[in-house]
Amino acid sequence: MSLETSVSQKIVGNLAVAGCSEEESERAQGATSRPSSTVSIGVIGYGYWGPQIVRNFSGIDGCQVAIVSDKSTEALRRMRQAYPGIDVTSDAGDILSSSSIDAVAVVTPVWTHFALAKTALENGKHVFVEKPFTSTVAQAEALIELAEKRNLQIMVDHTFLFTGAVKKIHELISAGSLGNLYYYDSTRVNLGLFQHDVNVIWDLAPHDLSIMDHLITKEAEAIVATGEKHLNGYEDVAYITVYCPGRTIAHINVNWLSPVKVRTTLIGGEKKMLIWNDLEAYEKVKVYDRGVNIRNEEGVYQLLVSYRSGDMWAPQVEQTEALKSEAAYFVECVTKNQRPFNDGIAGHRVVKMLEAADQSLKERGRIVRL
Repeated sequence: MSLETSVSQKIVGNLAVAGCSEEESERAQGATSRPSSTVSIGVIGYGYWGPQIVRNFSGIDGCQVAIVSDKSTEALRRMRQAYPGIDVTSDAGDILSSSSIDAVAVVTPVWTHFALAKTALENGKHVFVEKPFTSTVAQAEALIELAEKRNLQIMVDHTFLFTGAVKKIHELISAGSLGNLYYYDSTRVNLGLFQHDVNVIWDLAPHDLSIMDHLITKEAEAIVATGEKHLNGYEDVAYITVYCPGRTIAHINVNWLSPVKVRTTLIGGEKKMLIWNDLEAYEKVKVYDRGVNIRNEEGVYQLLVSYRSGDMWAPQVEQTEALKSEAAYFVECVTKNQRPFNDGIAGHRVVKMLEAADQSLKERGRIVRL
């Protein structure tokens, strides 16, 4: 696949992310000296998500955040105050060209990901990229090809895959506890935060699409998306239907205009069903031994339907911070030169679905084959 040439080299020289000036909830001590074998990471972007990236990578054994870049002087001031032992710069090129940096974390708007990640790979650096991976499928393919050629790792920041809830759900599905999957139904809605460069699908749906892709494992076949613009020229309410092999269907509702925050996922199987409420403090996952049994006995010319209503149980889920686990996994993959499961190819599958959803959205819900 040919590389897109529309992303200018000028982006790399100027970029280091525009982001929200959210106050940090945690402060850290200055970086201490580390062994020469330590993975040295440069972080590009200290806006909304950047502080969490810096905090978690700073706490990983065998890893050192060496330098952080951002265009905002206020962001750099906050960075210096929180981490006086870590260098800062307003020029992302200082990180991308540095011979002492082993890996780069790109925590910037999606339209900047391709140019920054491409330059990092060209300079021999592993890449950790905030979701979504890239703006287009063609960009994702180009980065995957480049990483393969340079024997470098790409990890896409699909943080929810590292939550205790998703790990437990994956374990249950893999063990066959739910049986063949019938449906995946997710609602991710809240009031704001409105984005100014992407619609609600590109902002919120990467979470659900990456989780769905990880749990169902069968690659999606087709997508239908509908939605509408109300406030700032981008769709702020959208509904996505994903058709998967084996008659598994997924439905995702994303919305910036909800009066309440909802983070709920229903997964139905032939044996059991479950509900995951991410806003629940303790019993995030509940498994129900409920379902429908259908049989067609010999001599009976209609289906016999019976309903099964058994126990509900809430399995214990891991309480470790997801981003901390993901950061440690990235360092491990870099150190051992192993491909992460949330690699560029996984990121590519999500971008492919996002691109298809966008196309369907523009054509008022036309089905788009993948």
